[in-house]
Amino acid sequence: MTPLTPITRCDTLIRKAKVFDGSGLEAAQADVALLGDRIAAIGDGLPIEAAQVVEADGLCLAPGFIDAHTHDDTVVIRDPAMLPKISQGVTTVIVGNCGISAAPVTLRGDPPDPMNLLGDAAAFRYPTFGDYVAAVGKARPAVNVAALVGHTALRNNHMNRLDRAATSDEISAMRRQLQEALAGGALGLSTGLAYLSAHSAPAEEVLALAQPLADAGALYATHMRSETEAILDAMEEAFSVGRMGPVPVVISHLKCAGVDNWGRSGEVLEALEAARRSQSVGCDCYPYPAGSSTLDLRQVDERVKVTITWSMPHPEVAGQSLAQIAGSWGVSQLDAAKQLQPAGAIYHSMSEDDMRRILSHPATMIGSDGLPNDPRPHPRLWGTFPRVLGRYCREEKLFPLAAAIHKMTGMPAGRFGLEKRGLVREGYFADLVLFHPDQILDTATFSQPIQAAEGIAGVWVNGLLCWTGEALAQRNGRYLPRGRTKWVQ
Repeated sequence: MTPLTPITRCDTLIRKAKVFDGSGLEAAQADVALLGDRIAAIGDGLPIEAAQVVEADGLCLAPGFIDAHTHDDTVVIRDPAMLPKISQGVTTVIVGNCGISAAPVTLRGDPPDPMNLLGDAAAFRYPTFGDYVAAVGKARPAVNVAALVGHTALRNNHMNRLDRAATSDEISAMRRQLQEALAGGALGLSTGLAYLSAHSAPAEEVLALAQPLADAGALYATHMRSETEAILDAMEEAFSVGRMGPVPVVISHLKCAGVDNWGRSGEVLEALEAARRSQSVGCDCYPYPAGSSTLDLRQVDERVKVTITWSMPHPEVAGQSLAQIAGSWGVSQLDAAKQLQPAGAIYHSMSEDDMRRILSHPATMIGSDGLPNDPRPHPRLWGTFPRVLGRYCREEKLFPLAAAIHKMTGMPAGRFGLEKRGLVREGYFADLVLFHPDQILDTATFSQPIQAAEGIAGVWVNGLLCWTGEALAQRNGRYLPRGRTKWVQ
């Protein structure tokens, strides 16, 4: 391959890498030259001098991984080193998911559930979307940040109670804030209709808020109204928003939750496929048969193991199962859960077979859904991407390596409109990860969740080397405004 624009010097030359370009195509050996924040040249045996040469013989080079579903909204500012993400090769995080975002937010007291997943009241310091963008720029986190606007956050700003539908005046006020955020580069709107803070919002409220998305070229992401028995109805509600918009739809963390729902992934994916024939629809998934969120009494089922990650009234029980706590207190699990609230929990409520089927579907992106504010987080916070590449790709051969990388690079970059990201191409931003294909693996577990993955040799963010098996001092992440979406089916 001959460089489009011949150069004689560069900042970094990565030599003899096995390059997966993020498109889903198989790898080819090549040298990759970085100049400033861009990929300047790609070719075999480039005659280019470099300030730094990285010998990558035997290693894989891919676009930096894009975490399609995070709740990193406030941690990118509070703890900009972002070790859980940069250590696993993630160079961009999508925040503002599940209807909860750090901005625009004006609280009247404590943040309502589940906005408290992002922190306490002091964490919400961004009454406008522009305030949040400025704070990300000032913090200069180790990773890039692109943001959705949360429906629940908007409801919080304009409603005195969240257990009812919004009035027309309240919807108008929410739309104005959403439009302001879209003008500031927000990716689109997210909802968390399963949560009590948004469950009372009828489909008409969501549709009214989704109307500005089409003109902005934005998308709609949803934690659906149900992931259990009524999942097909919930999917149809999401698809209808997309049709009426018309806007692309991302189903967040698609799963079949609850013991009674196990084995339904086939019909769930059939519904997804049917919708994809006539509209832009996709999903994200994390590679674990267990989820994590706030402790929800509706999800307490004695057939399902529930582990408490934090509890405001009883912090001493963090790490114990709900069954253990209930047994020591001599009460039912439901009564124990009531006494623990507000609290966080990990729910082992999914079938591994269902998760694998959804994970391997061609429309599925990879999203960690990690909760960085949990003192004992789900291991997905630290392990998602190496787990996909190591366990499910290399060991279990669930999909080829090129396909796995596409799910976490080119596909989300196209869907979210991240311009010149997600591919190893000349002129694209130099977000890159170099890894050992035979060694990459997650080490975080449910009992020891805060552990960096193995096999990540180097991570560059906007051309700057930020990870070499340990974090380097420099950080080079940016706020990424919405560009033109290229829907990747």
